[in-house]
Amino acid sequence: MSKKLLALYSLKFNPFSPQIPADVLWAPTAIESFCWRIEQQVGEGGFALVSGDAGTGKSAALRLLVERLGQMRDLSVGVLTRPQAALADFYRELGDLFGVPLSPHNRWASAKVLREKWHNHIQTSLLRPVLLIDEAQEMAPAVFSELRLLSSADLDSRSILTIILAGDDRLVSKLDSPDLVPLASRIRSRLRTQALPPAQLLECINHLLKAAGNPKLMSPTLVQTLCEHAAGNLRLLMNMANDLLNAALRQEREQLDEKLFFEVFALDVKPTSKRTPS
Repeated sequence: MSKKLLALYSLKFNPFSPQIPADVLWAPTAIESFCWRIEQQVGEGGFALVSGDAGTGKSAALRLLVERLGQMRDLSVGVLTRPQAALADFYRELGDLFGVPLSPHNRWASAKVLREKWHNHIQTSLLRPVLLIDEAQEMAPAVFSELRLLSSADLDSRSILTIILAGDDRLVSKLDSPDLVPLASRIRSRLRTQALPPAQLLECINHLLKAAGNPKLMSPTLVQTLCEHAAGNLRLLMNMANDLLNAALRQEREQLDEKLFFEVFALDVKPTSKRTPS
């Protein structure tokens, strides 16, 4: 992050960067409600689902959720980073996440050790460990089925793990397949992110500017223009705003305004060729 950018605009951080602190992320009502439901669900376990189109806030929702869960005492949270892995690597990563030595090619022994670890955690904290899987549409059906069986206990009457699956609409379609209906029927909490109206995008960008320490970084007309041109997509909104911030930094402008927007995003209009008389 450029120290010049922070100093020139009196910012604590770049409000449009994907790496902004999780505790200042904007949380609309739907995400707040989902996070609250998951906080209650970790006492009972089970599956949850976050789905939506690219750029509509799934990653931000997951970061907010991890931030909230991290504040809960004695709760173990693991984030699976390789959803595309086969069963052996799936067990290797679970072992690493929850701190238990596993033999990936001995699935019975690996499952036994993991389940004992989770049972012990429940007995000491009364909270189910949490496993969060982003880009879950990349998971193989065999891994989904293994995860379902691994997390259930007492003839499927009890869950010893809270599992949050997140992905795009390919994940929703995959869960509708006959092989995965047993898992889909166990989803207890759902969040679907979607395109947002300009009013909510405006709320988001104003929240981030205030949190970053300079609510007047952008003129009100520029903020409105950005929100109207973002097609309801949070990622597109942040990318456009970041492009403007970089352009303003190069020119050392004191404030970002609508004039800068048209300079940066002006369409290249090709001159119309004159018709040759016949």
